[in-house]
Amino acid sequence: MCRSCLLALAICFTFSPLSRADDLLLRVGAYAIDVTPEKFPVIVNCSFNEVIGKSAQSKLHARCIVLEQGKERIAMVTVDSCMMPREFIDSTKKLITEMTGIPEDHQMISATHTHTAPAVMGCLGSDPDPVYPSFLQTQLIRGVAKAIELLQPAKVGNIVVDATKYTNNRRWILRTDKLRRDPFGDLTVRANMHPGYQNPDFIGPSGPIDPGLSVVAFRTMDDKPLAIWCNFSMHYFGTAPVSPDYCGLFAEKIAKKIAPDDAKFVPVMTQGTSGDLMWMDYAQPKPWTDLNNYAEGLATLVTEQWKNIQFSANASIGIEETKMKLMRRLPDEKRLKWARDIQAVQKTPKPQSQQEIYAREALMIHDQPERELKLQVIRVGTQLIVTIPNEVFAITGLRLKALSPWKSTCVVELANGSEGYIPPPEQHILGGYTTWPARSAGLELQAEPKIVEQLTSMMERVTKEKRRPFAEPEGDYSVAIEKLKPIAYWRFGQLTGMTIPGAELEPGFALGLDGPPSKAFAKDGVNRCMQFAGGRMKAKGVGETYTVECWVWNGFPTDVRPITGAVFVRGGNRLVIGGKDNSPGVLIFDAGKEPLSGKTPLELRRWYHVVAVRKGTKIAVYLNGQKEIDGEMPSTPNADFVFGELEGRLDELAIYGEALAPDVIKQHYEMGR
Repeated sequence: MCRSCLLALAICFTFSPLSRADDLLLRVGAYAIDVTPEKFPVIVNCSFNEVIGKSAQSKLHARCIVLEQGKERIAMVTVDSCMMPREFIDSTKKLITEMTGIPEDHQMISATHTHTAPAVMGCLGSDPDPVYPSFLQTQLIRGVAKAIELLQPAKVGNIVVDATKYTNNRRWILRTDKLRRDPFGDLTVRANMHPGYQNPDFIGPSGPIDPGLSVVAFRTMDDKPLAIWCNFSMHYFGTAPVSPDYCGLFAEKIAKKIAPDDAKFVPVMTQGTSGDLMWMDYAQPKPWTDLNNYAEGLATLVTEQWKNIQFSANASIGIEETKMKLMRRLPDEKRLKWARDIQAVQKTPKPQSQQEIYAREALMIHDQPERELKLQVIRVGTQLIVTIPNEVFAITGLRLKALSPWKSTCVVELANGSEGYIPPPEQHILGGYTTWPARSAGLELQAEPKIVEQLTSMMERVTKEKRRPFAEPEGDYSVAIEKLKPIAYWRFGQLTGMTIPGAELEPGFALGLDGPPSKAFAKDGVNRCMQFAGGRMKAKGVGETYTVECWVWNGFPTDVRPITGAVFVRGGNRLVIGGKDNSPGVLIFDAGKEPLSGKTPLELRRWYHVVAVRKGTKIAVYLNGQKEIDGEMPSTPNADFVFGELEGRLDELAIYGEALAPDVIKQHYEMGR
């Protein structure tokens, strides 16, 4: 659209004088504009290699919502696109400002992350479509302008819907003996996306899910549905190009349910923190649904809660934007030589193999070592909307929600740019393509905690309230343990950090995973635990009389371990899970002589309550409240403890300087079972 046309149209969108009462009035305009390509074929990105889309499976849209209160205007635009670069979005915002007067820092433009939309930016083995971005930009400007034309007084309300069934963690931890090589030839891949259904090479997920589907709903003053804006953490479903994927189909279905006779009703689904999430449940033997049923289920969940939303005509709005510069993880001279050598023998204009793709990416990020990100916090009534221009792991979204001053908080990823995956630092150690340096995953190791801290400070300023301190949900079990005054007690429910209080933590672990599910561990919330994947935790030892109590989840058959899976090691003492013939194993207490062995088999991926009690040379091990091992073993006084030499999870780990009585041990098991 030419500049003179923009200036002429801008006259339509200037503000007229408002009364004081008008200053407090919230006005909302919503419009969905068609952004389906006019010409085919188109380049489609978001695979390792370039894909060509020859037709539209269904229409793509940019769904625009403009909020106005007094002289404040905020535009929120959600585009059926995989991702859009900062440069494209910035130029679009500038043109929107020239037309409408909405400041650039009062506009949020995000992608739904459908993997089957025309390419607006280059990614790995694909380049941008040469025609589509210009067409899309024109439509985005028109969409915002049309939403402004439709501004009217409105009410707003919000709610969070539990959609646990509809998202799963797709990044799974590989067994120690099944590690894979990265494109650079190194054996670094300990966690990888899409393991396959019940693949025996993998132990389990490397992180939690975020099941909260956030809903911000708008009604007219006479209570007619105006728009609904949703946010959910699920990456994409998977369709043929060109398609809006589940976000578009969800919008169609919920419009028919909430406002079947109103063509002006605008439904929106935005992308939450889904960098490591997907609809597939890889713990099951096969897929459980299809795209139509998936979208129908989500729409039904939201529709059922629509009646519970409390709407207010007195809601206020606000926005803050901050720019943040971060370095990329740049290739060293050895990696640069590797990349140049590969390009020198490449036989096709565009890279085809993973090596060729990451060689090109290495040279690209070398030429642009720093990126500037735009971060935003938007306030709509009692709802906070946080935006990040990255693909974000679910655990990061959970952290931001936990730290937010307001409980009603959601996070939109791939907003105002696309700067790649930002795994938390502990996830970088586990490798996989979300960590391989490229435009799609190239920011510095500490990018995630820096972004979280910046956004948390912004939330404090926008709400004028302090962040909530992180606290694990309390339950009867933790109260009972703490009453006994253990020397050390780790609940393992933290969502961040490479350290742990009172212990030395070695890299090679995952946080935020599901612990034992009993409400005794967490009355209000999810009980979380730590999974060890090559790392260990070291803690100070005690005297010759002690008790170690914990819950253990073993994920690895015993006979294929390079080392026997140890619940803990103390000097020459080891409490291990051992066995033969690919068996789940039994508890064994070993002190360098004839080991003491239990008889009860421990099934894989199941929680067990394990307690080891030592009094001098006497040792007793309890399994699920019952004595499993009883005998004598030489002690190692003053030696430190080492935990986590197993491929599995630990939770609620306590060390006592005394021998717990059998009835107390049984009571703890019964409480947590």
